[in-house]
Amino acid sequence: MTSSALNSLSKASSAYLRSAMHQPIHWYEWGEEAFATAQRENKPILLDIGAVWCHWCHVMDRESYDNPEIAEIINQRFIAVKVDRDERPDIDSRYQVAVSSISGQGGWPLTAFLTPYGKPFYGGTYFPPDDHYGRPSFKRVLLSIANAYQEKNGDVMEQAKMVEGTISHAESFTGKSGEFSPAVIDAIVKSALGMFDPQNGGFGSAPKFPHPAVLDLLIDQYGRSGDEQLRNVFVSTLEKMARGGVYDQLAGGFHRYSVDERWIVPHFEKMCYDNSELLKNYVHAYQTTGIEFFAEVARDIIRWMDEWLSNREYGGFYASQDADYSMDDDGDYFTWTLPEAQSVLTEEEAQVASLHYDINEIGEMHHNPAKNVLYVRASLQEVAQRLKLPLDQVKDQLQAAKKKMYAARLQRPTPYVDKTVYTGWNALCISAYLEASKALGLESAKHFALRSLDRILAEGWQTESGLLHVLAYSDAHAVHRHVPGVLDDYAFTVVACLGAYEATADLSYFKFAESLTAAMIERFFDPVSGGFFDTAKPADGENVLGVLGTCRKPFQDSPTPAGNSVATIALLRLCGYTNDSVLRDKAEQTMEVLAGVAAQYGIFAATYGLAAVHLSQPHTQIVIVGDDESASRLYAAAVGPYSANKAVLRISRDQALPQNLPPALAETISQIHAVQNGKSVALICSGFTCLAPIFDPEELTRSLQRFSKTKP
Repeated sequence: MTSSALNSLSKASSAYLRSAMHQPIHWYEWGEEAFATAQRENKPILLDIGAVWCHWCHVMDRESYDNPEIAEIINQRFIAVKVDRDERPDIDSRYQVAVSSISGQGGWPLTAFLTPYGKPFYGGTYFPPDDHYGRPSFKRVLLSIANAYQEKNGDVMEQAKMVEGTISHAESFTGKSGEFSPAVIDAIVKSALGMFDPQNGGFGSAPKFPHPAVLDLLIDQYGRSGDEQLRNVFVSTLEKMARGGVYDQLAGGFHRYSVDERWIVPHFEKMCYDNSELLKNYVHAYQTTGIEFFAEVARDIIRWMDEWLSNREYGGFYASQDADYSMDDDGDYFTWTLPEAQSVLTEEEAQVASLHYDINEIGEMHHNPAKNVLYVRASLQEVAQRLKLPLDQVKDQLQAAKKKMYAARLQRPTPYVDKTVYTGWNALCISAYLEASKALGLESAKHFALRSLDRILAEGWQTESGLLHVLAYSDAHAVHRHVPGVLDDYAFTVVACLGAYEATADLSYFKFAESLTAAMIERFFDPVSGGFFDTAKPADGENVLGVLGTCRKPFQDSPTPAGNSVATIALLRLCGYTNDSVLRDKAEQTMEVLAGVAAQYGIFAATYGLAAVHLSQPHTQIVIVGDDESASRLYAAAVGPYSANKAVLRISRDQALPQNLPPALAETISQIHAVQNGKSVALICSGFTCLAPIFDPEELTRSLQRFSKTKP
């Protein structure tokens, strides 16, 4: 289309909205103008919520929103509003609840019909252009809704009122609060064990999502109990995911989820937050089990994120990589026909790769049965036996095959990378990189994480205006919109700042954590009932659009860690350095909001379970003071097995002064000079008291093992 034919989304900032600028629909962005127009013309609002990485969003765009006949119906009888769920999670979360109450399901694309004041009265997800899949055609839905709004307006308004009541009830915590008990940890673990798929790993059946938070909880609880059943669950799950098609066998990194229970055929989009949380899982599993395969996967995830989802020049992690490169594609970039593989490999390499990755004439993709998803069907030992070749030779041939296939894949049309830099998601990635650098000794990962955090703090945070939700948009030519940070942005960034302080002993990161926490409490904390709202309280006189006035306190992981649970962890970790009882009180109040029913959420409350570990166990800090090789050995021993409530900090002798330390540490570390005698030393501090100084790494390991076995 010519620029004169573009719709108003050509002025949008988000990549998802800009992808629809050519459509023959008079789209509005969410805002006062759209609602005022709907009210003035007395038309219902058609709300489309999607994302640039969403396959079915692109399908519906092509089938319906690009269709001139459907566009004419929408333009004449509706006010059309398009929202990017990544840019505006506050809008998405509320209308997801509404549509789920109407249709029994949510997801993307979310297609909702609203009154001119933004109250939902009907909705669904994907609607086909013709009656299909047991769903009515989108054209029929549009005409029916438009007619109902005009001819049965009273019924529509009554339905909207009922749905609004459902939203308020769904987000209410009346009757859900209670006294916190550490028993919730065991209840969530029991739920995970009950959902575990012993044959394929993971939880539940198809479609199968990774659930990183529950894996971390299981790893932590195994470290405390030594329960082999817990070990089997997370080891089996992590191994089978990493050998499945849900893992990119050539480039590294995980796709969003698997459409089958065996982890073979994925939805091919790759999200930064999925990979950040899974990176933590593989790092923590390696720390706890010593299984080298988990360390290899962790390094591979970083390799992919470094190459595809990071701004190497300025710092910052990009949001996602799309599943497809065109409307007619379904994972073609990532999948292989047998002739495609054979064309870039030697005969021997093709034999090894075909056996290892199950590349055959008939593959797994429905739209093109010749296309194979790469997954590990046979181990290298099995391939070597079958081909009667030495194992080392098979390993070399597979490595050569992987390099050649990846090089060939890079020549294909490439799915879009959304280079938007979201603050909260970046904070998750920063924390994951810092965890990996600590456990695996990856200085480059630590360096990039700190550069990325520095960018957030420099460009996205101001004491007066707060934290931004979007640091930078994908399209450099797009106008940058000021989107205020939500609870997730603050909570995730506080945790990242504390991780950065522990990685560097640079007190400025601790000070940033304090400032961000104060702002988080001021903007989001509910002083009446406890807990944090997901969005800041509206300013006096601010016009709240649609159902954004509905108060939400997110406790459910979906799919990123729940904001309230991470905020609790942030408060308790900060309290561990300050001994500020106000922080602990607010953490306890937050946990009590859901305490009456948290166990019923099962694995979807796993981050709540991790917060429960922090609340029920004293925050444990291992402080290494010294600059020599002995200090390095003590640090390596301190990092050791994973424990959710353990922090490791290495400081030089010069830094071990009260003015260079957070308040609680200043009190304890100042005592160390009397016993140090120039030697490097480790202190285990728990509950604001420290054990006797330890100079021997093996003794430190034994002491930490005793600590890890304590249960609340």
